[in-house]
Order: sequence, then structure tokens, then C-alpha cells
Amino acid sequence: MSYDYVRVERRDQVMMIGINRPEKANAFNLQLVSELSSAYAELDADDSIRVGVLHGVGRHFTAGMDLREVAPEVSRGKSLLAPGGISPWLVEGEQLSKPLIAAVHGKCLTLGVELVLAADIAVCAASTTFAQLEPQLGLFPFGGVTVRLPQRAGWGNAMRWLLTCDEYDAQEAYRIGLVQEVVDDGDHLTRATQLADKIARQAPLAIRAVLENARRALRDGEAAAELEMPRLAQRTFSSEDGQAGIASFRQPGGSAVFVGR
Repeated sequence: MSYDYVRVERRDQVMMIGINRPEKANAFNLQLVSELSSAYAELDADDSIRVGVLHGVGRHFTAGMDLREVAPEVSRGKSLLAPGGISPWLVEGEQLSKPLIAAVHGKCLTLGVELVLAADIAVCAASTTFAQLEPQLGLFPFGGVTVRLPQRAGWGNAMRWLLTCDEYDAQEAYRIGLVQEVVDDGDHLTRATQLADKIARQAPLAIRAVLENARRALRDGEAAAELEMPRLAQRTFSSEDGQAGIASFRQPGGSAVFVGR
């Protein structure tokens, strides 16, 4: 597909998805939200792609929401997604079935923090700063931060930043678990791509099963996830990739080639 505010590039089995509105610090207008939701659906549907990397083009990851355009639609309760799109914040409708890594730099504000929380792994540049500003403006942050940040950071750490609207730095984001690695400025995209390439070398059916079960535990509780474990084990152990992995384990120095079936 062709986009105006999203840059999509395929690198082997990795899809690079760039938020591409640098002249507005990558702030989300209606078209950008719609296009990003379409890009996520494209990532999920492309059988040749195993991992996605989300990043910002230009000086910043994103300055958050373009209120002049987006606020009226939210006020009317309208969906911002493209038809058939997947919510980039994964709070409504279909969920991504493939891993997504966020590569963050510059300013990461409001909806940007929620994009990071919706990703499976996040890497940020050392000078990155974060803030959740909606309550300062009398607004509710609707991209999942009220659920995911307390899960990730603990109640006190989450409320410290959600209720004060203060800005915090990369080291604090790492301390509370918002990001998993902090790298030198300019290296965030390289490091995220390295991680994506490593994940892409694993068996895709097993990776999807791990994501599915872990997300089930977060959404529906541990008991629901435990009930699914035998089914997922049977599915992966009996798959072509599972059989290849078992065979390679029996051979000293052997390695499996995973096909994703």
C-alpha cells in the first residue's frame, strides 16, 4: 500500500514501519492514525514478514496527538481506524499476532508512550524523554496506558508519571520497565533491527504461540492462559518446525531451519 504519513520498508523478514510526519514532530492527525492502523494490518497479513519495527522519522518518535484534528472525532465517539485496520494501541478489535519492537528517540509524548507499551520490546536512545500530558489538558489517555503502565511499572511508579504529567528521561523509562534497553543516541534503530532479525530466525509458529499465551494471561488471567498451554504445546510439537527443532536437538551441532508452517 501507499501512505503519506507512514513509511513502510521490508528488510528480509522484518517490516520497518516509520511514523513519517516529521514537519509536525510526528504528531498524529486523523490520516496518520488511519494509515498506521493499515500498516499494522499489512504487517499481520504478510506471510513473508515475521517481525515489525516501529520508529519515528526525523527528530522525534512522536509529539503525540494533533488535537485540532483528532479531538473532535474522539469527542463524537468515532473510530479513528481505517477499515480493516489494526489499532496501533491494540486496545480495540483485532490484535497483532506477530512481535513488534519500538525504536524510540527524541520526544515520546502521550499516544507515543502508549505505542511503546503496546509493543512487545522497546529500545530507546539515551536522550529520549517521555511524558503523559493528557490530564494536564483535561483529557483521558485512551491508548491503554492506564492499564498497561501499572502492569509494567507497578502502581506507584505508574501513578507518579500519569498523575503529575511530569517529563521523565530514558533511564527512568528503563527503571520502570517502559523500555528494555537504552542505547547511545543514533543507535536505537540499529539495535531494534538486530533484535528483530534475531526473533525472525526463531520458529514463527512458536513465537506466535508464546505471544498468544502471554497476552491471554494479561487479559484474562493466569488460569485462562494455563488452560491453553496443552493445546499450544501439541500444536507446536507436532508442527513441521517443531519436528525440525526436535530432530536438530538430537544431532550434535545441528540446527533447524524454520519454515513457519
